[in-house]
Amino acid sequence: MKQLVFIENNQAVTDSLTVAQVFNKEHKNVLADIRKQIEYAGEDFAQLNFQPGSYLDKNKQSRPKINLTEDAFTLIAMSYNTKEAVQMKIKFIQEFKKIKEKLSQPYKLPTNFKEALQLLLVKEEEKEQLEAQNLMLEQRVAEYEPKITYLDQILASSDSVTITQIAADYGMSAQRFNKILNECGVQYKVNGQWILYGKHKSEGYTKSKTTDVKRKDGTNKVVMNTQWTQKGRLFIYDTLKQKGIYPVMDVEVDRNLRLVSGNNV
Repeated sequence: MKQLVFIENNQAVTDSLTVAQVFNKEHKNVLADIRKQIEYAGEDFAQLNFQPGSYLDKNKQSRPKINLTEDAFTLIAMSYNTKEAVQMKIKFIQEFKKIKEKLSQPYKLPTNFKEALQLLLVKEEEKEQLEAQNLMLEQRVAEYEPKITYLDQILASSDSVTITQIAADYGMSAQRFNKILNECGVQYKVNGQWILYGKHKSEGYTKSKTTDVKRKDGTNKVVMNTQWTQKGRLFIYDTLKQKGIYPVMDVEVDRNLRLVSGNNV
């Protein structure tokens, strides 16, 4: 995955949000793990390796997060010992190494307009990728703590479906269906990824996973695969019903009822 580790204050760090996402833990539990280790490690180590910060949640409210150096990350992740967690720790270690090597390289200023333009394009692409990564992370964090209602209990199910499966219910391709959801104000596209608008992120409509996809040039691209919960499926149904868009099954039932009643309109 890209952006497991990033540069802040000229130092290679990760943060508690990224750790929560990658190790599939609630952010509040990761913060609790960090605070416990800060208490055990002592003030000197904590000041050097744990850096308090903040981020904006879906309501634009400031929430705490903590940046971690490689030593701090190693301390926190030490207890995460499932097979999947060990694989992710290896990726973090590799990413820390790569970022530190980048920091150790002397900065080379462009010597002509062409080099300056190429540098600008690279920086802009990195900025877009980081923005998309942050939005995907915000959606994952919002999904960790969805609002719980009576309807949630009724619709609680471990089953989730892809947008391709839902689109097939409406007799459409996933591409066309995604565009309709965009027009209905459900989602928007950032750097090739469909992201829920802020007001929908914490409603428990989706379950998302991020995976690495290798480009032709050998570099990796982070792709988010989003599946819809049964609550999300009902939300889509209610949203499209207001636009006069119904599943094929409903259309066929309505047509049969009209035929039986002799009202073949």
